[in-house]
Amino acid sequence: MGLTPVEVRHLELRRGLFGFRRSSVESAIDEVATSFESVWRERAELGERVHVLEVEVARHVELETLLRSTLVSAERAAQDLKEQARRESDLIVQEANAESRRLLREAIAEKERVLGETRHIKSMLRSALEVIGDENGRGHGEGETEAGSAKPDDPGLERLAG
Repeated sequence: MGLTPVEVRHLELRRGLFGFRRSSVESAIDEVATSFESVWRERAELGERVHVLEVEVARHVELETLLRSTLVSAERAAQDLKEQARRESDLIVQEANAESRRLLREAIAEKERVLGETRHIKSMLRSALEVIGDENGRGHGEGETEAGSAKPDDPGLERLAG
């Protein structure tokens, strides 16, 4: 390492027979020391500035790393949420399809039950009409049955019986 400003100020030069004049040498040394002090201070300030900037760069690198990590986590969470929402929507669609199939089966069963009842009622009505027709043929007045019943050939009854 070179001389410090203090060392330059206290530098002793030898005198020769026809050497330099002491005042001009001391003046030159003073100028060198002043200039050197200025450079030394500037170097120290720049060193401190470099240290501050290195600390700031390190902080920014750490912040960037944290932000990247946070971004990756947020992307992963968003992807997970989308996947979960897709699975839930698929499940809802499956449940809705199952419910619609169940309701359709129930409606078909109810239709079959009502058709069966209708067939049974028609069958009973036919039997009743046959009984009425048989009784009419055995001794009652033509066209009417007991207590003013309708004729067995009444189109309304025939239509109901089917």
